[in-house]
Amino acid sequence: MSEETALQRVKFYQTGTHTVGNRLMDAEARSVQSSIDRSNAITSGHRACQGCGEALGARFALDAAMRASGGDMVAVNATGCLEVFTTPYPETSWQIPWIHSLFGNAPAVATGVAAAMRRRGKGKTRVVAQGGDGGTTDIGFGCLSGMFERNDDVLYICYDNQAYMNTGVQRSSATPPAARTATTPAVGNAPGNVFGTGKNMPLIAMAHNIPYVATASVADLHDLEAKVTHAMGMSGSRYIHVLVTCPLGWGSATEHTILLARLAVESGLFPLFEAEHGEVVRSQKIRRKVPVEDYLKLQKRFAHLFRKGHEDRDCIAAIQRMADANIERFNLLGERTAP
Repeated sequence: MSEETALQRVKFYQTGTHTVGNRLMDAEARSVQSSIDRSNAITSGHRACQGCGEALGARFALDAAMRASGGDMVAVNATGCLEVFTTPYPETSWQIPWIHSLFGNAPAVATGVAAAMRRRGKGKTRVVAQGGDGGTTDIGFGCLSGMFERNDDVLYICYDNQAYMNTGVQRSSATPPAARTATTPAVGNAPGNVFGTGKNMPLIAMAHNIPYVATASVADLHDLEAKVTHAMGMSGSRYIHVLVTCPLGWGSATEHTILLARLAVESGLFPLFEAEHGEVVRSQKIRRKVPVEDYLKLQKRFAHLFRKGHEDRDCIAAIQRMADANIERFNLLGERTAP
């Protein structure tokens, strides 16, 4: 046996898998989490619920941001689930420079941090702001729009679990139609959240013509890391909207966290795309299109749509039309393009 043959690397291939931390992959294709050099931005000891999609999404996003910035980064966090379960006084699970702001001013605080670092001659320090959908689409909406309008050099990440989960599962402007929450109960002729309300924050961000807008999901953590890494290599205002499952508020099984996030994408209800300066430049194609019913049935917040003998087929059909409109708008069934 020749020396060259003896040293030949054995390659392993996997098909039909969504494995994230596969150390058998080439180094450049591995997840940040598969490296011993990861920053562990959120370490053990936090108090997130079992199956929390936000804890998972934030760890992958912030570790990717830390790697992209060479560890020279400051994070600003709005009030919300992520802040509460990671920093119960006097403890913290964060191992990075981290600041807690108020519920609605994280974008403004992050802008101030970036300006202060420049003033101190540390302009290379990157700033990431983060919050939930309540602190982003509702309470912090004005501050975020101002940050976009000024094109401040901040990456803002929204972890969207589609309601105010930390304070009792109240409706936010990101709550989907027909969803049951504490303030949109499943009663009356039109149970759950009404149709025709809410905000599509990624499209609103695009309307500001900022350098970069993207959507991501905990169902595809490689994609999330890639988008964060790409955003960290740019200047100006950048926005990433991440769908994160909430077993408590959605009434779903803890083991369905990734499954539900994947079904939201594959049904078309949550399209994955990237936009630059107001124009969509890439979209992630659906691998296997599924009906919205597959996604809705696994969540108690939509249980009223499937009551035995009283299924609300009209409402389900309306949600399906929303998904189909996303599929057409973002060309989600075309040839798959990687970010």
